[in-house]
Amino acid sequence: MVERETALLKKIDINVAESEKRSGKNTVNMQETYTVYLIEIRWVVERGGLPVGDSPWRRYSEFELLRTYLLVTYPFVVIPPLPEKRAEFVWHKLSADNLDPDFVERRRLGLENFLIRVASHSVLSKDKIFYQFLTEEKGWREAVLETGFQDKADSRLKSLSATLRVKNPDKSFTDLKQYSDELNSAISHLLRVRAKVADRMYGVYKVHGNYGRIFSEWSAIEKEMGDGLQSAGHHMDTHSASVDDILEEEEHYADQLKEYLFYTDALRSVCRKHELIQYELEMAVLDLASKKQQREELTTGAVRVFSLKGMSSKLFGQESPEQRESRLAALQQSIQASEDAVLDKNQECREFMRMSWEEVKRFKEQKDRELREALISYAIMQISMCKKVGDNMGTATCDPHHVTRTM
Repeated sequence: MVERETALLKKIDINVAESEKRSGKNTVNMQETYTVYLIEIRWVVERGGLPVGDSPWRRYSEFELLRTYLLVTYPFVVIPPLPEKRAEFVWHKLSADNLDPDFVERRRLGLENFLIRVASHSVLSKDKIFYQFLTEEKGWREAVLETGFQDKADSRLKSLSATLRVKNPDKSFTDLKQYSDELNSAISHLLRVRAKVADRMYGVYKVHGNYGRIFSEWSAIEKEMGDGLQSAGHHMDTHSASVDDILEEEEHYADQLKEYLFYTDALRSVCRKHELIQYELEMAVLDLASKKQQREELTTGAVRVFSLKGMSSKLFGQESPEQRESRLAALQQSIQASEDAVLDKNQECREFMRMSWEEVKRFKEQKDRELREALISYAIMQISMCKKVGDNMGTATCDPHHVTRTM
């Protein structure tokens, strides 16, 4: 469903071709089993001087590192999410083991989708670290760490402090947070309901399998009704077995919903970054106002509020004119620097809002289009399934040798 909007995606096809289970020692020298994924790119046009590169194997943790780098480097972008690390919203037949072959295969598809989404983005697709991730087996981790992005990352405590202490939050970003929360709640509810329905559906279909076994055993001891009972048992078994393929196809649609569930965290990340910039702007404005007040007090000699400097003047006498002029000059320089800082931070805030709202608009259009397509496809699949089940059961009922006809 990803459109080939960027120059990079017009030049190459990206595939996470296969997965492989490996064993090795982790950072604390303990043996572990993990999965790696093979990234292959195929050039569809001339490379234009770009290196051919390797077909690297990547662990899930390396995909996480890449996404964290993109989050820090491009805080105004709604960064595409990774597929789930461990299965969520599972029903009882679905394994929650992250090494389960079916789960690994769904994750492989999700990782491929992540790479294609990044490559389709007009800004992210031009990042050199991303291209190295696609093409260089060795040296990529060192290259991404050398960018120093970890030093630029905002701590959770700092972001939380900004969220709690910002005095004038922008209404548009407040509304975006609410939109994100509502989208998260709606999709979570839909996935929970779907998991419950899958459980019940699986149980109902397997009951038919029990009936199929009973009819087959019954046919062995009946002469006149034997053929009809055996036919009915066969159709019951076929009906029971079909649920596995149905629910496997449903899981594909559930994964599309989960992607947008995880997208909500990317929206919150944009909001948190804006709150931090807004908070820093407010602190810069307060600092400038404080310095201007100090200049006024120093110029007029009137102290509006209690201060240590005011008490010192009373205890030890007034400053000499030369000292006051020196302090005024230093304070004026500090005020000028603070005014420049306020202007820069204000410009940063406006630029962040402009770029982030372009991103949010693009995301909403993408979300509306893709979820509509996915839900329509899901409805068509359900209709097709019901018709197929009806045709199968109709065949069993209309069989002239069916038990109901015989009896």
